[in-house]
Amino acid sequence: MTLLDWILDPLSYSFIVRGLLASVMVGIVCAVLGTYVVLRGMAFLGDALAHTILPGVVVAFLLGWPLAVGALAMGIVTALGIGALSGQGVVKEDTAIGIIFAGSFALGVALLSGVGNYTVDLAHFLFGNLLGVSTTDLWLILGLGTAVLLLIGLFYKEFLVISFDPTLAQTLRLPTEFLRYLLLVLISITVVVALQVVGIALILAVLVTPAAAASLLTRRLLAMMAVAAAIGAVSGVAGLYGSYYLNIASGPAVVLVATGIFALVFVFAPGRGVVWR
Repeated sequence: MTLLDWILDPLSYSFIVRGLLASVMVGIVCAVLGTYVVLRGMAFLGDALAHTILPGVVVAFLLGWPLAVGALAMGIVTALGIGALSGQGVVKEDTAIGIIFAGSFALGVALLSGVGNYTVDLAHFLFGNLLGVSTTDLWLILGLGTAVLLLIGLFYKEFLVISFDPTLAQTLRLPTEFLRYLLLVLISITVVVALQVVGIALILAVLVTPAAAASLLTRRLLAMMAVAAAIGAVSGVAGLYGSYYLNIASGPAVVLVATGIFALVFVFAPGRGVVWR
């Protein structure tokens, strides 16, 4: 088999093409937003939001609704709930996240265990179904992903200030609480975008890993977003091809490629990698 045949053979299947488009879009959106998750130390929050959407996904599944509807509703409610609970100053943010994370995920599993063979269904939710992406899913990913990127572009300067200098943000009288809630909602929407591709259990990886790798290669935010997006897109494509030829699950394959790229960057990044140090 020639290299051209190796590249084109999977593209003869429409579900592979849809999976490629979905993985590239998800890789870009998650990586761009992931730069803020990495810079602000919000990895635990991102993981929690990914898991707390499970009850919404399960309810939508049981009612025969699109999974994204339940996931989006639950994600936004959770984001606002975490913000409200921790914003009072009585409970620390990580404590609020832990409480809502554990309770919501347990509720989702309990709901799912009440019907059918829940272990199979739970595996689908946890690890995604990239090869099962439909045309409707593609349009949903495109719409939500575009909305996230537009809002990041619109509030780029404000997010930049609150990420690097919260004191300056207060001095400039920026609406820090609004921006905080907006970032939480954007993470929730991004989790929904990535749900079909990598599943609940692996969403944190596509949010954090490309951005973490990019942070070792550049110190400027815009450049970091661009590099992270490129790593996210490449991970999606390479992961799907690896899934096809090695006969392994597509979602974990995407994450493994991203992790491999991070490992290479961690070792060989100019001036900052292990080799250089």
